[in-house]
Amino acid sequence: MDMLIKNGVVVSPGGCRPADVRIKSGLIEAVSPRLEPSGEGMIDATGMLLFPGFVDSHTHFDMDAGAFHTADDFASGTAAAVLGGTTTVLDFATQDKGGMLSEALESWTGKASGKSACDYGFHMAITDWNESVAAEIPLMYDQGVTSFKVYMAYDALRLSDAAIYEVLKTVGEIGGIVGVHCENGDLVTVGIAEQKAQGGFSAKYHPRSRPNAVEAEAINRLITIAELAGVPVNIVHISTREGLELVRAAREKGRAVYAETCPQYLLLDESVYEAPGAEASKYVCSPPIRSLEDQKALWDGIANGQIDTIGTDHCSFRYAEEKAPNAGDFASIPNGLPGVQNRPALLYTYGVCAGKISLETMAALLSENTARLFGMYPKKGAIQPGSDADIVIWNPEFSDTVSAERLAHRTDYSPFEGFEIKGRAEHVLLRGRPVVENGRLITTDSGRFVARKHCDFYRHKAVK
Repeated sequence: MDMLIKNGVVVSPGGCRPADVRIKSGLIEAVSPRLEPSGEGMIDATGMLLFPGFVDSHTHFDMDAGAFHTADDFASGTAAAVLGGTTTVLDFATQDKGGMLSEALESWTGKASGKSACDYGFHMAITDWNESVAAEIPLMYDQGVTSFKVYMAYDALRLSDAAIYEVLKTVGEIGGIVGVHCENGDLVTVGIAEQKAQGGFSAKYHPRSRPNAVEAEAINRLITIAELAGVPVNIVHISTREGLELVRAAREKGRAVYAETCPQYLLLDESVYEAPGAEASKYVCSPPIRSLEDQKALWDGIANGQIDTIGTDHCSFRYAEEKAPNAGDFASIPNGLPGVQNRPALLYTYGVCAGKISLETMAALLSENTARLFGMYPKKGAIQPGSDADIVIWNPEFSDTVSAERLAHRTDYSPFEGFEIKGRAEHVLLRGRPVVENGRLITTDSGRFVARKHCDFYRHKAVK
């Protein structure tokens, strides 16, 4: 669909400027002040901000978690995403133990194809490493999957340090990147046992079973492994001051380390685990919600450019059916929080409006950095000629409070319930096609698979 967006302010990491945007055949044709209409559709964006479509590189839709299954599949999860202004998600296709990566990719493709309201791609989560799996890494690249994930925790998912080293080297050969869940799995197991031995079974003992040092130790170990492998690495959902300090120290030595955090670690604190009855089970996620000191350190890290991306780790389980019934044993509560719809408004409200970050930083964290790191830029993450016309027309004057009843996800709660928010995605275009108008979803199956190429290690063009 051809379109002209008039009178908006285009936001990019390089600055904000009044400009019109002309869209032709799903691509951005021109960005310039005072473009003249030529018979196409038109949107008057007076008073609005124009962001590149937001990218969420950390979602878990339609995920089997043993005894549990996420409430959101690709239909509901991407509907929630695009209502918030997210036009591309990267989900985790997860290899079964003993299975092949190609089988996981086929499975997740079936979950997403024809059901997604926004564009999508996959990280490939590797849970079993051998020569046959290693041989599939170039095949994944050929099919547009250039980012991978490994776990240092969870017995059913984690790899040994030696296997992680081999994964990093093999992925490095194709110009890809590995994201890592950094918690010391052995210490988590011991911590859970110790809390229970002392009579600690409720959700408030969850963070005590995996304190800050458990994350920091794993981050330190990963940085060492990545240094030996000679490749960049991405630390997902970093939650602690100590972990961030290790990232900063590694970068000062020239190490190619990238870091992601999530809204829950920026806006919630460990007091949520003191909620009465089963309520605290809503907030069980891993890593757990941390202290106010950690929260401040992460905000400082964002302001100082030490955090590259903000994903959601949207992993939704129903409170009434799955979390609350297991509240008597924190280790049995399914781990994860919903949040894919709220991320942009929360960052705008508690980051931009609070004076902690600029509009330019918001565009970097939610759009450009993510698109570059994961091999989608400038197709995604930019408002410039030749890019996909993924555009969020942001209304900075809108105000509301978060209410689970008004969100599109299928979870029966929000961890941000009652939070005041400013701003919303008034209109959202996906490859030039309107998918949200006046804050309402109007198209639900427009999403396409995004085949990706070499990652852009924009912080480190060469690994020392």
